[in-house]
Amino acid sequence: MLTLQISTQDRIPALGLGTWKSARGEVAQAVTSAIELGYRHIDCAPIYQNEKEIGESLSIALQHGGVRREELWITSKLWNNAHAKKHVQPALESTLRDLRLEYLDLFLIHWPVHFQPGIVFPKKPEEYLPYQAIPLGETWQAMERLVEKGLCRSIGVCNFGINRLAGLLQLAHIPPAVNQIELHPYLAQADMLDFCKKNEILLTAYSPLGSGDRPAAMKKHDEPSLLQHPQIIAIAEKYQHSPAQVLIAWALGRGTAVIPKSVNRQRQKENFDATRLQLANADRQQIDLLNSDYRYVDGNFFAGPGSPYSVDRLWDGD
Repeated sequence: MLTLQISTQDRIPALGLGTWKSARGEVAQAVTSAIELGYRHIDCAPIYQNEKEIGESLSIALQHGGVRREELWITSKLWNNAHAKKHVQPALESTLRDLRLEYLDLFLIHWPVHFQPGIVFPKKPEEYLPYQAIPLGETWQAMERLVEKGLCRSIGVCNFGINRLAGLLQLAHIPPAVNQIELHPYLAQADMLDFCKKNEILLTAYSPLGSGDRPAAMKKHDEPSLLQHPQIIAIAEKYQHSPAQVLIAWALGRGTAVIPKSVNRQRQKENFDATRLQLANADRQQIDLLNSDYRYVDGNFFAGPGSPYSVDRLWDGD
């Protein structure tokens, strides 16, 4: 399995199994199947509402599946309603109970967005908190304490732009090891990739295949398909691989981790086999030309009437 070194000197499996949109009733089998196929990196989050079932699968794998805890890389995330200092550790402890683990390998701040405590997702403006209400330093200090207590090995963020990352680096005693963001040929984020390489922050790519199975409410009526782009199809045919494998190989070739989601064993195997696909530089450059700064997950769901958040400022506001 291809691995990537992070700033803590740990090595993270470059290909992981994403579990966003994996429904209860199918996610446990998906995790079991992935581990059997050789996956050792599982990406989770409490807002996915499936961590208890994932925990059942992990428990069985660790007891009877011939895999040791130290061979697995388990990531989870801090949801938006638990950014206050006093709520950070209880949130992680809840995730650990659900996943049936004693520690996480990586714990990430899921979004630079605050909700009132106890609110899973706001339905009214007053259920949000403005970004300035909880200083990033307060949340990050609490995250650092989790590392010191041995509750997680590494910490990082999701959905942070360059300005927010730069600000975090200035105040952090333990720098963020990872920034998990949307990355694919339509949203290549070359400046972010350069910034993170210079600052020893690993990028993890979510929605690497275009997230075509996300909820209809999150989709635009005219959004482009990555998997059906003629250039991707042509390159896939050249290598006698699938378009999904080409997209994964492109992401891995940039030195990023990548976490495609699948609950189908055959597609999991196909994705796993993509780690052995090497694209020629000319083909990689053709894929690079597809960039249009297009986001599938644009954060518009945080920017409803009365919300203190806007899409324009979400990705790199202050």
